[in-house]
Amino acid sequence: MTGKHRVIPIFIPQKACPYRCTYCNQFAIAGQNHIPTPSEVEQIIEQHLSTIPQEYSKRIAFFGGSFTGMSIAEQNRYLDVAYPYVQSGLVDSIQLSTRPDYITPEILENLKLHGVSLIELGAQSLDDAVLKTVNRGHTVQQVKEASELIRQYGFDLGLQMMIGLPGDSKELALRTARQIADFGACCTRIYPTLVVANTPLAKEHQEGRYKPLSLEDAIDWCKDLYHFFQEKNITVLRMGLHPSEGLLSGTDYLAGPFHVSFKELVLTAIWHDKILNMLHGDANASATIPVPAHEINYAVGYGRANKIKFPNVTFLVQR
Repeated sequence: MTGKHRVIPIFIPQKACPYRCTYCNQFAIAGQNHIPTPSEVEQIIEQHLSTIPQEYSKRIAFFGGSFTGMSIAEQNRYLDVAYPYVQSGLVDSIQLSTRPDYITPEILENLKLHGVSLIELGAQSLDDAVLKTVNRGHTVQQVKEASELIRQYGFDLGLQMMIGLPGDSKELALRTARQIADFGACCTRIYPTLVVANTPLAKEHQEGRYKPLSLEDAIDWCKDLYHFFQEKNITVLRMGLHPSEGLLSGTDYLAGPFHVSFKELVLTAIWHDKILNMLHGDANASATIPVPAHEINYAVGYGRANKIKFPNVTFLVQR
């Protein structure tokens, strides 16, 4: 997508998930306990379309669960609601997220007939030991094979990753990023691992067997990951989890690097390093620094952090 665009999100939490990953409670993460019926999906789409300016490009996105883990008949009950919006031009395309072990030629052929253009795979880590530890239920080789098949059928490929899983390290996370690029992804999402209520990971944390990343470490890891993906022209669609009501209230959130503006914190830190480098390490030096208009908030920083840190810097907005 280029220019102004909006995603119409349809959450189907834990639908068709065959495994219970140790970190996962999608009902809590999505802030939604109900799996919508196809008729409710139509209502969600109509509600969003009524608020999105006509000139925006639009994409219907099925998140949560493992969309292609459903039978093709059940997939089509959802796609048959969404696809007419593509056919009529009201929506540009459809995207979905799923597991790498639920990709077959038959599934892809069907998705192609229903206006799907982007398939995101929950890779989470591309280290077999980490995947086994969190009971992910698939291997790195399966991610590679599914990625190749998705691209072979002409879909755009997204590969989602998590950082700070049990057994993970910064080097392993960067290795995962390199493999995401090698597998041909055009986009990614980076989710710091949180300890969420009613998960096996919550028990591990309570027993002292798992320690989540600090917020500072998560930001540091994501800075390097973001730089890498930028160099490879891979779009980072999201950093950090959506702030659901359960996470915000603390009802579901127990520990880990959660912040409602996590992405802004990462980009603030990136701009901090960039500015400090321009000032040759002297935070009190004076300078006028050009900043693209769409990045001015990050240059100024979350809570004006960079403006406070560099009091003699003037930002020149470039439009």
